[in-house]
Amino acid sequence: MLIICDDESDRRGPLELVGDPRHVAWIDYLDGRGITLLDGVRLRPSTDSTTVRARNGEILISDGPFVEAKEQIGGFALIECANLDDAIEAAARHPFAAHGVVEVRPVWDE
Repeated sequence: MLIICDDESDRRGPLELVGDPRHVAWIDYLDGRGITLLDGVRLRPSTDSTTVRARNGEILISDGPFVEAKEQIGGFALIECANLDDAIEAAARHPFAAHGVVEVRPVWDE
């Protein structure tokens, strides 16, 4: 899974997924390398989030992100590829890697 993180206060021009040339080029790269994009979604801003904790039988709810940080998770892309090197290369070529962070995290195989 590629976890896409970005500085939400930086409004240099959000990446529109459908038809954005940077995103289209990234999808073309994945296709050319035999990497399958299984799923992906852009998330609403962290200010729209709700944090839920369950402690000692009590449910604690708060508005906003769990962590106050400069970079927040803005979306994800679930890819299927041969190895970690391919995943890292795909992450490095994601349009947000140029100004944000793309975390590569393997999923559990069942």
